[in-house]
Parts: sequence; C-alpha cells; structure tokens
Amino acid sequence: MRRQVLYRKGVMVILAMIPFVLFSQKQGITLNLHHYVGDKQLVLDDSTYLNSLNQSFTISKFNYYIGQIHLLKTNGEEVILKEYHFISEDEEKATSKKITLNNIPAGEYCAMSFIIGVDSLDNCSGSQTGALDPINAMFWTWNTGYIFMKLEGKSTFSSAIGNHLEYHIGGYKQPTNSIRTINIPFLSPIAIVKKAPSVNVHLKVDVLEILKTPNPIDFKIKPTVNTVFDASIIANNYCDMFHFMKEANEK
Repeated sequence: MRRQVLYRKGVMVILAMIPFVLFSQKQGITLNLHHYVGDKQLVLDDSTYLNSLNQSFTISKFNYYIGQIHLLKTNGEEVILKEYHFISEDEEKATSKKITLNNIPAGEYCAMSFIIGVDSLDNCSGSQTGALDPINAMFWTWNTGYIFMKLEGKSTFSSAIGNHLEYHIGGYKQPTNSIRTINIPFLSPIAIVKKAPSVNVHLKVDVLEILKTPNPIDFKIKPTVNTVFDASIIANNYCDMFHFMKEANEK
C-alpha cells in the first residue's frame, strides 16, 4: 500500500492511501458522467454507431433519471441522498452530466449505488418541480408517471416510419417494473482528499449496453418501445450501462 508523509508543525503524519478519505466534517463528491457508445464518445446526430447485430444507427436524444444515491463507507455505514437528477446529452443541458453531492460526512467511501428511474411514491405524486419538472419532457401523465430513460435516433435497418428509433422506458408496477438499481464499487487508483473541497468521480455511461445485453435489440423487429409491456426488456439491458472510470481530487 502506498503511503504519503506530511509534516505539520514539526510532527510527521503518515497517511495511508485509501479510497475517498474525506477529512473535513462536510465535503462533497462530484459525479462526472461521460456518455459513450461502446468505445466512441456519444455525439448527437453527427456520428454513426453499430449495435451488437452490426446494424448502423445514429442518436438524436439521450435522457435519463438517477436518484436515491447511496454512498457506502468502508465500515459498512451508508449515506443516503434521496434527490433525483435529470441527465441529458442535449448541448444546452450539458451541465446536467456533472452532479455535485454536497455535505457528505467525513469518512472512507468504497462504493455507491443509485436507481435508474423514479420510485413508486414519486410516480404517484403527479408532475413535480426541480429535476422532476415536466418541462424536461420526461413525464407521460399523472396516471402512468415518468419516463425513466429516453433514447431516440434513426437507422436504415429500422422498420418504423421514417427509420426512427424510439425507446421511452418507464413503469414502476410489477411485473413491468423498469426501475433498476446500479451498484458501483470504487476501483480507481487510491487517492487522498486533503484540502480539496470535493472529490471528482468519473463514470462511463455506455449507451450501447441499452441495446445489447442480455437482450440484443434488432432494429428490424423492435425499433420502438414506448409502453410498459416491453420496457423491462430494455431496463434489463441498461443495468450494465454504468462503469467506474477514475476519481481525482479537485484542485
């Protein structure tokens, strides 16, 4: 294990290199979400990608909700943040891909989890404000609730009118519940947070997984999903969408 030696007023302090050590009483963690399609960075409308069936496609829209973030300490304690966050690849909403979690208690953090979607309580509360404001165009009606993930584009392989692709995923009731919990262990190089006000955590979000595993999506057969009946097929795919990249202390 690497160690760092600091000198403070003539006293030698040896600090073990451990993940996400927050020394002040209240600091923050900033999640940086990087959207990719496989190994290519996502560019709306201007790049062509291949799905697992070698069908070419472009992407014009990619939006989703995450919420109920749990931060796991190495001692087993959890910090629970109940807020929801709306993330969009749209250029005018680029800042949505950086989420700052404030007032995180001091401690050693080894993992995090969150849901993709909006839980049953908030789905049944009608249209709301903030991240859940209908202005984000992620709300169907008071009866059916929120769209958890929206992926749109085009493909010459699509059997839909205009070669459109449209995957609007939602639904919180069984057996068509499309809420999924994502667990992410912190596997980055070990770091020390010393004087920095926040820790940057970088996550890769692979859009290709939405169309890939365990259910390869054939654009000829299923170019659209916009009801709860097929939504869980896509939801089972986006379970694998998030991957830990790295962490870095803010300067």
